[in-house]
Amino acid sequence: MLHFFERKRFLIDYLHGLVDIHNHILPGIDDGAKTAEESIELIQQFSNYGIKSLICTPHIMHGYYDNTAKTIKNSFEILQKELASTALDSKIEYAAEHMIDDNFEALLDKKEVMPLKKDYLLIEMSYLQPSFNFDIAIEKIAKHSYFPILAHPERYIYFHKQYGTYSNLKTKGILFQLNLLSLGDYYGKEIQQVAEKLLKDKIVDYVGTDIHNMRQFSAIKELKISNNTLKLLLPIIENTILNFY
Repeated sequence: MLHFFERKRFLIDYLHGLVDIHNHILPGIDDGAKTAEESIELIQQFSNYGIKSLICTPHIMHGYYDNTAKTIKNSFEILQKELASTALDSKIEYAAEHMIDDNFEALLDKKEVMPLKKDYLLIEMSYLQPSFNFDIAIEKIAKHSYFPILAHPERYIYFHKQYGTYSNLKTKGILFQLNLLSLGDYYGKEIQQVAEKLLKDKIVDYVGTDIHNMRQFSAIKELKISNNTLKLLLPIIENTILNFY
């Protein structure tokens, strides 16, 4: 019997201690925070809810956000200096979210990728279609001794009607990072349903906020999830903390 009046819980109340491994809070280098002041405002919000460890992951996307280790480090140092002038005790690090595009393999070969904690590479694809070189890129990532983490797999709508693709990706050693906002209707009901199914099928490895701005953070603060979803999510939160703290 369906429990239409099941009590839902605010997700934000269960994120204390989370290490956020996917966000766009470095100022001025992609579609995230535009200024250091905006970045600090976001860090303050994270801190208010006990999220004090952040790995900043700006886009590296050929022809759109042509970031490099230098541009990312420069932005990080600006933010780190600004953060040091506040009373916040948050810890920030930096990596990148890499688009699997026509330039990605060259970055790998030149050792110009930006991993999480040395061993993990956060990757993404276009929302319109899979990357034509995806399988080759995954093989090369392994050859370079990285573990690939596919950002927000639930948001690739072209996989939804071929749900078995997710299992196939897992057999190739690809780890999955779910966006927390996907557990509400922020991106749409279909993405929410797939996100919940991925959790139920126990093929999600990590979670992240993918926060770009205050509007998205406000959406996370208002997000409510069912007890069943929370039970599935808590071990993933714990795994994210254990692997990246």
